[in-house]
Parts: sequence; C-alpha cells; structure tokens
Amino acid sequence: MNCRSPRLGTFLAALTLVATMLVCTVLLRAQEPPPAQSRALPDAAASSPDPAKANATIVRSRKLVDTFFEQTSNVVCTEEVSQMILGKNGKALYHEDSVFEYQLQPSNHAGSLHLTESREARKIAFRDPSKTLLITNGFASILLVLHAKYESSYVFEAISDETVDGRTVLKVHFKPVHGTPSPAAVQLLGRNYPLQLKGDIWIDEESGAVVRLISSLDGNLDDLGLHGLRSEIRYSTVQFHDPEESYWMPASAVIDVETPKQHWRNVHRFTDYRRFRATIQVNMGEKQP
Repeated sequence: MNCRSPRLGTFLAALTLVATMLVCTVLLRAQEPPPAQSRALPDAAASSPDPAKANATIVRSRKLVDTFFEQTSNVVCTEEVSQMILGKNGKALYHEDSVFEYQLQPSNHAGSLHLTESREARKIAFRDPSKTLLITNGFASILLVLHAKYESSYVFEAISDETVDGRTVLKVHFKPVHGTPSPAAVQLLGRNYPLQLKGDIWIDEESGAVVRLISSLDGNLDDLGLHGLRSEIRYSTVQFHDPEESYWMPASAVIDVETPKQHWRNVHRFTDYRRFRATIQVNMGEKQP
C-alpha cells in the first residue's frame, strides 16, 4: 500500500504506504464527500461460530487470494474517485471527483508477488492549488493480510456467524504479531517504517470470498505526523458471459487519513467490469523497416 504526502503542517513529508507485494498509493491532497461513510452490514441472526468450520472458512479464503490477483489482470473497470477534506464536524469542506479506466496488474518476480495499478483518465477534476488533497490507490488489495506470505504476521480470531443478504458470513478479527513482516510500511523522507494493521474481515462461508474488510492502525504514528488511517473495502461477485465466469472483485473503498490538524476521506467505486483483451496483428512476408 503506498501513501505519499505533500506538506503536513510545516514540514514536507513523503508519507508512503509501501508494500513489497502491494502497490497502493496514498498522497495527501483533497475532494468532496461522496456519499457518506459506508453503512455497517446488517448482521441479523449473529451467532457464535463453530471453531472447526470457522478455521476451514479462513483456509478456503486464504487459497482464494491468489486466484483474486490472477483474475484482476484479466479485467478492466471504471473507477470513480471522490476526494474530500473534512471539517471537525465530519462534513466535507471541499471535494473533487475524477473518473479513470482502471486495471490492477500482478506480476511474479523472484517468487514475490508485485502489484501495479494502471489508470487512464476519463474525467479529471479541477485542481485547486491552494488545497492539499489525499491521493489513494491500491487499498482494494489490502487482501494481502490473508496471503500465505503473511500468515505468521497476524492472529485471526473468528468472532461470529452473521446473515447478510440471505447468506452466512463469518466475521473474523485480525491483529498484527509485532516484530513480523508487514505487507505495508510508511515511507517518510526516504525511510520505511512498518505499518501495523488490525481490523475485521467478513467471509462468505460457502465460497470463501471476502465480502468486506475493515483495517486501521494498531496504535498511531503521531511522531510521524499520522494520527489515524482507516480503510473499508467491499467486494462483490461480477458475472461475465461467453464464457460464463464469476469473478470476485472490489466494489468500493473508503479511506480516512488523519493528522493532528487535518482529516481527509477518499471514496473509490469500481463499476462496469469487463474482460481485458489485447489484439495482436501479425503480417506475414513483410520486411521490418
């Protein structure tokens, strides 16, 4: 996860959330409030989970993470980004909206997964040079907390079985094991600081797909000028035809970043998923120029 930041107070900071396997960027800049904060999932009929069944669900979900990153390279989508600066009352003081064609491209190098985001502008928001905005990328890939590479970096605890939209989901709390590798770090003035994340994951018990993932800092980084960072990512099934396939893709991401004096919120929406196709043309018998 990458997070870079322009000026925070009186010093120039490059606040970058960097992940060896996750490339996602957060820059401090601005934009208006999209629809308010995402609403909590309804949790009718919550009950205590069966330990063995819960463990099997987590294992199933972990195996799906690799499939998720493989599938992202096969599709492109429309990404709508709303950036905003919030006041002390939580209301937006300023906002901007942009639209991009978006693709997440994974690659394997020396046994490590690397993720690159590709964006092609469709609508660029007016930029007020007097405003400092938050620029966020890649948070839909926070699923790396479930990746096998970081299995020993987190403790997972099954909290409850809940019914959401007629299906049973398992709510799982995760917290970092301090001193172990993290998929994210804060880069400040060229130096990396490990970023410890905690949060909750809602997993569809039948498929193992993540429905919702909330993460936040385990503590704060006030000494680095970062008081709080919270993200809420929602995923949904995307149906493709000819051939018939179902992909599990990000639907939205809400990211809040706070410093002692500023509060930013960005909302990303991912829609209009379609298969990515490249056209290769070969002309036989013609000389190369």
